[in-house]
Amino acid sequence: MRPADVLSIGRGDPSFASSFSKPLLDPEQQTPASVVGPHGKAADKRYNVYRNNVTVSLIEALAAIFPATQRITGPDFFRAMARFHIRETPPTSPLLFEYGHDFPAFIDAYEYAQSMPWLGDVARLERAWLDAYHATDCPVISADDLACVASGALPELRFRVHPATRILSSRFPAVMIFAANRGSDPVERIEHIVPEDALITRPELEVVVRLLPPGGAAFLLCLADGGALGAAAATALDVNSAFDLAGMVTEMIEAGAFTEVYVENSHVEND
Repeated sequence: MRPADVLSIGRGDPSFASSFSKPLLDPEQQTPASVVGPHGKAADKRYNVYRNNVTVSLIEALAAIFPATQRITGPDFFRAMARFHIRETPPTSPLLFEYGHDFPAFIDAYEYAQSMPWLGDVARLERAWLDAYHATDCPVISADDLACVASGALPELRFRVHPATRILSSRFPAVMIFAANRGSDPVERIEHIVPEDALITRPELEVVVRLLPPGGAAFLLCLADGGALGAAAATALDVNSAFDLAGMVTEMIEAGAFTEVYVENSHVEND
């Protein structure tokens, strides 16, 4: 069956795209008048089939992006929540993997998810994981790059962030919940609700989510904002007086969080 046998559309009408697409995600809106079936008859049923297919495709896209979130809520709850989100925030890109950036904030405000206040942060980790996966590839710095810097210049070191690097903070054990629900193994009950911070990177083309020590997020965010190493260390120590600077620097290098290290106008780049 040719497409023309199913639906005829208002070709040549510059307003057609808008009139056709807007009602797709809102079942309360009527079928556009410019959409007709064979012999010019009304095409409500055909349009509703297409409308349902579009919504189902977007729900499936969200389920693929947020598998841990769906496992936590269960498929039925997730699909209902996703349907409301789709109506409120339709996609703006033809690339489905780019959809869902607003989903975590929607979850935070979703009435029926209020009993799971950590769910939005788990979704943020999943969205960050996918963004890191699709980020531009770049070489990263190594311990040898730091060895090229004079010891007296270390406090003034600054770092260039790798495109895949993401730093997230949560008031809840979101990293533990995320890790427990990304697979199929049974999930144990979490006894202690404590804040957790995460570093998401892609060393050697594999996305890794690391649990940061107290002060680690403050340290890395300061560096990511262009702050010097000395200032970042001071920020971290304000959060955690036992902050391990050497250990954190080693971890961020192993994670591939940065692509370049430099002092003012003098650059020390990776090979």
